[in-house]
Amino acid sequence: MSRTPELARRFFDRYEPVHGITYFAPGVRTVLDAMGFIGFWRGYFAGRAAPLGQVPADVVTAVFYNFSAERVHKAVPAIWDIASPAEMVRVRLETAVAALRRYGLSDETPGVSEAAELAGLAARGAPLDGRSLFAANLALPWPDTALASLWHASTLLREHRGDGHVAVLVSEGINGRESNVFHVAAGAVPADFIKRSRDYSDEEWDACVNSLVERGLLTPACTLTDAGRALKDHIELRTDTLALSALRVLDDSSVERLFQALTPIARQVIAGGDLPAATPMALRRDELDDNSAGL
Repeated sequence: MSRTPELARRFFDRYEPVHGITYFAPGVRTVLDAMGFIGFWRGYFAGRAAPLGQVPADVVTAVFYNFSAERVHKAVPAIWDIASPAEMVRVRLETAVAALRRYGLSDETPGVSEAAELAGLAARGAPLDGRSLFAANLALPWPDTALASLWHASTLLREHRGDGHVAVLVSEGINGRESNVFHVAAGAVPADFIKRSRDYSDEEWDACVNSLVERGLLTPACTLTDAGRALKDHIELRTDTLALSALRVLDDSSVERLFQALTPIARQVIAGGDLPAATPMALRRDELDDNSAGL
């Protein structure tokens, strides 16, 4: 089988919408508000960190990587006074499935069962090594319906890729706060969006820019130098290469079937209108008209 890292990136563009609605669907926020999670971020940290259990704030900061320690400490451990990790695992799954149903998806929707089965096989066969958040999610009970299984498998694949991305950034000496600035300099997401969503003061932002300028990776105007572009391309290529390992248990025919089943589902989720045009993950939508894996 001949597979390029780009296949992993195209796969991400198909499962990330399925997972991502847990952050953006209005119904999810409504439920979290009713539970007592005031503000977006307490519910975000409670849901995403729940598979780890009641770990200290420093552990969440380390695993999530690009959030400020101050932001995490505002939420953790206080969130566990509102709901236990086990309860949050349940609520997160239930609200995600409810959102997917609102977009017209169900267990009987063509492609859902096949996508769930094949994505689940990929996720369960992906390597664990060095992937803490992926491993924590993998240890959760597997859902017993197709739509819930599809969301769970998408979440596993997403965190598997994310853990690998963090490993690459660490190996290249780009810390969590610098990684956001580097992402913006590459044109992946708007600066104002990242400054707001990841809690940067002007002073911290400028300090990160200056650190990357001193390394020859950015210009003072926060654009990539040639060396910065080369490093960014390397980081993305290595991330894709590591993520490609999640497809190792599927033969080419199965990968093609997975793309054929999952791509229309991703389009349907996006058409639901809850996913914003810009997300920190820089989701691409411009080639989802092609259902094929291209193998």
